[in-house]
Parts: sequence; structure tokens; C-alpha cells
Amino acid sequence: MSLDTPRQARVERKTKETDVTVSLNVDGTGAAKVSTPIPFFSHMLEACAKHGLLDLAVDAHGDVEVDIHHTVEDTGIVLGQALRQALADKRGITRFGNAFVPMDEALVFAAVDLSGRPFLVFDVPVARLRVSNFDLDMLQEFFRAFAFAAEITLHVKLHYGHNLHHIAEAVFKAVGRALAQATRPDPRIAGLLPSTKGTL
Repeated sequence: MSLDTPRQARVERKTKETDVTVSLNVDGTGAAKVSTPIPFFSHMLEACAKHGLLDLAVDAHGDVEVDIHHTVEDTGIVLGQALRQALADKRGITRFGNAFVPMDEALVFAAVDLSGRPFLVFDVPVARLRVSNFDLDMLQEFFRAFAFAAEITLHVKLHYGHNLHHIAEAVFKAVGRALAQATRPDPRIAGLLPSTKGTL
């Protein structure tokens, strides 16, 4: 893909449980328009986009009267698919990115490899806790769906923190910052794949 080619995608997913549409521009400024039936989740997606310099539009509906799981997971799937499509053949990208993000007392680290090999390591021990109407065990479910659909390797680690809102927000911001770095074009390798295998 040429550095002049817009790196953007629009993906829809409709099931009996959810209806999710995501529009993504990797070379954005962090503009976000997010609508989900889970306000805290919407806020987290906006934070990720803002600090990842991603122009992001999300319109998600789901059977949240049953559980928020379907909506959160399917949004992760669609966002991951959009990222994979927007990056196309990945020629000329930096490929790796990482970020430490502090939020008051919380500190989170995220590292990403746009590798074509889906994997998630999520060391954020907040399962079975809740912020507003968002169950925090959904953090891992969202990022697993995102990483596997995007075909990336993603590591996220909470170093310390106790305020659940701060921890969750630092996670989304750290992943956003890592993605901003990894997706950045590197003019030194324009037109080339950053891989000794010749494929990503």
C-alpha cells in the first residue's frame, strides 16, 4: 500500500444478537463518534481513538437486556476487522508499538505487534468487578476479540492501581497509543514489509 493511499475501512456485522458498524481511519486525528448501549464502554472507545489518533465511528446495538457480552465482543470483532482491512498489506508500517500510560494512581503498559499472528496476553486482574454498567471481565473479552479479528499480537499489563475506572481507561489509552506507534508509516521502508519472512 502506498503511503498516499487512505488507510480506512468500514465493516458491518449483523447477527440475531447484535448489529455493529465501525468506520475507521488509521491516519486520523482522534475524532470519535461512538454510540453503544453501554455508556462506559462508549467512553472507553472514545478514549482509545483519541489517544490512538484514530478517526472512529461506532454504531452498536445488542441484546444488553440479556447481557453486555455479545455487544462488547462483537464490537471488538468488527473493530479488529476494520483495522486489518485499513492496514491492507502493511507495507511501510512501523509494525511494533508500545506505551506506558499513567492515570492518577494506575499504570498500564501495552505492546502490540501487527504480526498477522493473533495472540493476547492480558494481565489486568479486575475480573468480576464493575464500573457503572460495565463488567470489567469484559475488558479481556473485548481485547481478545479485537486482537484475533485484527490478527495482531497484543500484550496488556497493569503494573499497579486500585481505582477501577482509572485502570480501565489507562488500558484503552495505552492500547490506543501503542497502535498509533505501530501503524505509523516509516518512510525508510516505504513499499516494504517489516518482516524477514516477507509476509505479515
